[in-house]
Amino acid sequence: MNIENTKAQMRKGVLEFCILSVLKDKEAYTSEILDTLKDAKLLVVEGTVYPLLTRLKNDGLLNYRWEESLSGPPRKYYGLTEIGQTFLNELNGTWTELSDAVNLITNQKQ
Repeated sequence: MNIENTKAQMRKGVLEFCILSVLKDKEAYTSEILDTLKDAKLLVVEGTVYPLLTRLKNDGLLNYRWEESLSGPPRKYYGLTEIGQTFLNELNGTWTELSDAVNLITNQKQ
């Protein structure tokens, strides 16, 4: 069994939740989102994040706006829609339940 594959699958399973959480209080462009994920030790590559952002936008959870940049091309800033905020609130509840259940099981004394 390949532990790296299992670890990657675990990270992939929470990536959508993490991206929405990064955007809960403010808009951000893709590099900021990636930096926040990397700072949290959630190793993600751009090739994974861009399609996910597009899917979240197409699902109505995110919107975006373009802003001119002084140091290069315009930047696309993403933010949560009202539906995205509701969706994130639901995921927070589910995460708490799941996290509590996993902690209960993995911390049981044998």
